[in-house]
Amino acid sequence: MKVEIKGEIVPNDYKGVYDWIGWSATCPRDISDAIEKANGEILDVEINSPGGDVDSASEIYAALKGYSGTRIHIVGACASAASMVAMAGWSEMVSTGRMMVHCASAVSDGNHNVHDKTSEILQKADKAIASAYVAKSGMSEKDVLDMMDKTTWLTAQDAVDKKLVDRVMFAGSAAEPLAASASGLLPRTAVDKIRSLLTEKKQTEKIQTELDFLKEKVI
Repeated sequence: MKVEIKGEIVPNDYKGVYDWIGWSATCPRDISDAIEKANGEILDVEINSPGGDVDSASEIYAALKGYSGTRIHIVGACASAASMVAMAGWSEMVSTGRMMVHCASAVSDGNHNVHDKTSEILQKADKAIASAYVAKSGMSEKDVLDMMDKTTWLTAQDAVDKKLVDRVMFAGSAAEPLAASASGLLPRTAVDKIRSLLTEKKQTEKIQTELDFLKEKVI
């Protein structure tokens, strides 16, 4: 069975908004549903994503890591939070693909205490993200964090050389072992506004349906 991780990685409650405006997105529920349907069979995960919400990517990583039939195929971009997801199992990457790792980012508003706290949170987030690369590759945490600090782009062969990916796709067989975002999530205010408009639209349609029904009865 195949499941795609395409477009932004978003929280479950963002997905409906992205679907409505026609933007590709993947949420944790998409992956958990696919795992349930796979029912123990091989799950081929196809990735072409700029990344997205770190916590959502972490949830997806945990779900795929915990599923024994996970096989990951990187067919395009595998950037930021998406590259963390790609560490969840045996993987291959097409030679035309690109992987990018970097530090997490956030918006901070307030006095120096707030900014100091945000910095602390981001540094802890970087260590958490780095743990996925360390577990997959065997690299030291320091080397991984240095690579993230530099916002590192990797070719398929680069990723294989660093043991972040198991093989270059179509380049021979190999035994199967085992945000952050490069483009940007929709702002929370935009998602909330669109969700509100969708709710209003549904309510208007419901009222119109009831009015049409009453009109038919009167006639």
